[in-house]
Amino acid sequence: MTLKLGIPSKGRLMSQTFDWLMKRGIRINRIGSERTYSTLTEDIDGLTLVLLSAGEIPRELSAGRLHLGVTGTDLIHEKLPLRERQVKCLMPLNFGKANLVIAVPKFWIDVDSLDDLDAAAADFRARYGIRLRIATQYHRLVRDFLSSAGVADYSLVDSQGATEGAIKNEIAEAIADITSTGETLRANHLKVLSDGLILKSEATLWQSQTALLSKEDKQLLLDFMFRTGIE
Repeated sequence: MTLKLGIPSKGRLMSQTFDWLMKRGIRINRIGSERTYSTLTEDIDGLTLVLLSAGEIPRELSAGRLHLGVTGTDLIHEKLPLRERQVKCLMPLNFGKANLVIAVPKFWIDVDSLDDLDAAAADFRARYGIRLRIATQYHRLVRDFLSSAGVADYSLVDSQGATEGAIKNEIAEAIADITSTGETLRANHLKVLSDGLILKSEATLWQSQTALLSKEDKQLLLDFMFRTGIE
């Protein structure tokens, strides 16, 4: 009888998730490897915490190798196009909040909206013969968002880190990235388009819709949901 809960393996998301669990009486104790933890609680014997990168957790939930997982709304939406069939949102956790946005250089004084971006992209292609490049790691979300807004003549450039520096490094002309305070964007002389909010994200507890649950596992899940206040 084991219920597997995926937890982000580093940084603030990991510590905040541990704090969230411990505030609900679920004490944490590491067992075996550095990536596997057990929980010590009178009521939930058999809950195992598995540390993974936040980006791995959607995949493991959809494959049914995790019963539960904590990761951002942005990663679930990006990585699971059929998420309604694969995962169920149990509870937003009220931390890890950030916005996925489109940002351009501040000196683009005539580009403040998606319509302006579309015009700039058309002008860029006419002038240089190539599409305006947007650096991001959120290809699905950005493509769908720009398509719905009628923006064309752009190409997406893959970025897996320090996306805000892509323009300075001449990898792209614009970016789509996660921001919480906006400080990093401002430090890199970028501005968010007035209608450039793609998605509001926060750390959320998800349940796999594909993981097999024995009768005992189902009871364990009910115990966990009762302890954490999930209705």
